[in-house]
Amino acid sequence: MPASDIVVSPVDGKADLKAFIDLPKRLYAGHRGYIPHLDAERRDAFSPRKNPLFGHVEVQFFLARRGGRVVGRISAQVDRAYLERYADSTGHFGCLVAEDDPAIFAALLGAAENWLRRKSMRRVTGPFSLSVNEEVGLLVWGFDSRSVLLTPYDPPYAGTRVEACGYAKVKDVFSYDYDVQNAPETIGKKLMERAGMAGRVKVRSADMKKFDAEVRTLVGIFNDAWSDNWGFVPFTQAEIDHAGKAFGPVIVPELAVFVEVDGEAVAFIVALTNLNEAIRDFGGSLAPINLLKLVWRMRVAGVRSTRVPLMGVKKKYRNHPLMGAGLAMMAIDQLRQNGKRLGKTSAELGWILEDNGPTNKIIRSVGGVHYKTHRLYEKALSA
Repeated sequence: MPASDIVVSPVDGKADLKAFIDLPKRLYAGHRGYIPHLDAERRDAFSPRKNPLFGHVEVQFFLARRGGRVVGRISAQVDRAYLERYADSTGHFGCLVAEDDPAIFAALLGAAENWLRRKSMRRVTGPFSLSVNEEVGLLVWGFDSRSVLLTPYDPPYAGTRVEACGYAKVKDVFSYDYDVQNAPETIGKKLMERAGMAGRVKVRSADMKKFDAEVRTLVGIFNDAWSDNWGFVPFTQAEIDHAGKAFGPVIVPELAVFVEVDGEAVAFIVALTNLNEAIRDFGGSLAPINLLKLVWRMRVAGVRSTRVPLMGVKKKYRNHPLMGAGLAMMAIDQLRQNGKRLGKTSAELGWILEDNGPTNKIIRSVGGVHYKTHRLYEKALSA
């Protein structure tokens, strides 16, 4: 059908938002590697009243229709916190889902680009759904891999369609599969001994009685450790508080590990229970029967897979020839031991920037196997 039959319009009202949320469930049904988000979670994520991200990010959602039928969706974003940090007139796109038709992709990306031009943006990068601290990248390799919390799924055709619209790769980010039950012990302790730090290092799990303080400690290390990463934007306090509440049900104290040097927390790793494993047959609905299934699977039957979305070592130790790797490895060792005891079988570690050589080297050395690649794209916006 001709491109002229495609109409792209802003999301307006509850019915449009429902169509926006429902589209990937229709297009990706039956795809290996895809499990729908919970509808309620997506409504909150896309709500300016519920998601504090909207305090510094202006977002416009779009739907593409052909003959009145929804055939695609996209978001366009301007992140003021990003612009304050980089001052490069860059906006973002995200939430891209469409039927396999180049005309639909062109119409959606064109609508997002035009909106960003009107906001005085001169460059666009993405996908970010909706920020660099949420879901990042477009899946370009590992399509049949298991579905994991906070890791985007895209079909094999999506990358080709985006590139045909003038987008070029700016960065790839890697995810690793980690065998919790069979991964070998690292050389972390030996490295710390060689650095003369034996006796000064303590590894501990999170104290849930001090949950808010532990979250602040974790985010403080993260904001320091990741501050030089490509595209980094620090969490706001409102986002920290929101994340603590949102992820509370999938946080297991033993899977949030801190490493202290002389009593100061300087490194951490956290694994979240893979909610996607528990909701695999829900179709996005949290109807009463599904809620009962969820409680059973999370509390009784157990979820075996996890995801490590965050880890970091403070900069003052990271570049030390022994301590940076040693602290990270000690955190991984403790996480592996705790996870093994809890019956966890796998962890996805990611995402990691492709050019973050030290972290990629550490993860591969401890048994991580690269099994997914997500791509970030960029395009200059002409006036």
